[in-house]
Amino acid sequence: MSAAPRGDAPGGGRYGEAVFRPEQPGEDERIDFGALAYDDTSMARLRALGVGPGWRCLDVGAGTGTVSRRLLAEAGVTSVLAVDRDVRFLGARPLPGLDVLEADITAPGSVPGRFALVHARFVLMHLPERDRLIRALAELVAPGGVLVLSDAVDLTSDLVPDTPYSAAMRAMWRGLRDTIGTDVSWVPSYPRLLREAGLVSVAAEIHVPALLPDSPISRFWADTWDRSRAAMLATGLVDDAAVDAAVRYLRSEECAALSAGMLTVWGWKPDES
Repeated sequence: MSAAPRGDAPGGGRYGEAVFRPEQPGEDERIDFGALAYDDTSMARLRALGVGPGWRCLDVGAGTGTVSRRLLAEAGVTSVLAVDRDVRFLGARPLPGLDVLEADITAPGSVPGRFALVHARFVLMHLPERDRLIRALAELVAPGGVLVLSDAVDLTSDLVPDTPYSAAMRAMWRGLRDTIGTDVSWVPSYPRLLREAGLVSVAAEIHVPALLPDSPISRFWADTWDRSRAAMLATGLVDDAAVDAAVRYLRSEECAALSAGMLTVWGWKPDES
């Protein structure tokens, strides 16, 4: 999971400041649990799109840099520019071909150049002005290149049975929306937004990792609830005991639930030749 760039929220908070502060001990481990759950799927899609030698890539909201590093080590791309608003988890792990830029992608002109691949995962869902940012990211794609965006899709609908897990997830989404502006309700509109940004051959897919006891995704959600607990409690939907019960439920064989899905959408910049 990525440390998202700066963005104003309805509640006045920002990712990395109001919650998920990078200086908080263990935040890099929380991000890496998400990476363990989703990186293989992200890399399989990027390889299927032909990402490989000769490609110059941009990884937005790179977090701990797991995708950036795998692009270099496994896909053999020429270079990766890893961008984040806080790069403390990137700069400590140098790698040939990996360049690190501390920047706020919500600011126009914050990232120089154009790239064969522009990739952002779990970033835009935390930011306002999403339509504008998708257009801005599409502008960073070189002709013939591809934009790949991944964000969460909430599967805890009103039709899901009430369990400690579903109660915690509903409180988390509402608490993050109220605190830092996170909003996943618009994520299914990604394909249309990429088409409106001028991209072609747009397609999308969803991956839902299995919620198993002590799995990376289960540990990710437990850590995420712990770090966003104050925002969850402020919704009035849960109390401390309910959050603790949800963590125990995740760790038990009784857990039978769907994690949030990761919707990935991609579109190509028409070649100007």
